[in-house]
Amino acid sequence: MRHWYMLTLVGEDRPGIVAALSRAIYEGGGNLGEASMMRLGGNFTIMMMVDFSGSRSALASLVAPVAESMGLHCHIDRIEGHLHEHRLPDVRITVFGADRAGIVARVTTALSEAGLNILELESDVAGSEDEPVYIMHIEGHAREGYDSVRAAVEVINEEGIEASIEPVDTMIG
Repeated sequence: MRHWYMLTLVGEDRPGIVAALSRAIYEGGGNLGEASMMRLGGNFTIMMMVDFSGSRSALASLVAPVAESMGLHCHIDRIEGHLHEHRLPDVRITVFGADRAGIVARVTTALSEAGLNILELESDVAGSEDEPVYIMHIEGHAREGYDSVRAAVEVINEEGIEASIEPVDTMIG
């Protein structure tokens, strides 16, 4: 019987991580579903849905040599597969503001209270050490409609954080 696992690895970024992991999983009889990979501040993180017939510990043993050789920390959870059940974003919000403690909490709380289901959030710090600027790109699904989220964005702007919203039209076909 096959099972789905969420394989998460984190470590210092270096060439070859994805190749080594995907090769080990494939050669060990596993198959990849969805995956997300990102570099953050010189570190690399990867989350992979792995379809595998063995146990969680067998999958851990399969990827351990790669993780150890590349200095990666590994975490594995058993999950339900749920492929092809994507909620598509219908709004995109961009946020710029002076970097300060709580900016992510403030913005995401306001958007959540307005009915936004955040599907993706990417952030970065720009500017300089003396004048850092926090930037967020958010895509989500406006459960209570575009106008509700737009009103939340207006409140965020009134608090001195520059935010904009635009609809996302996704073509399927």
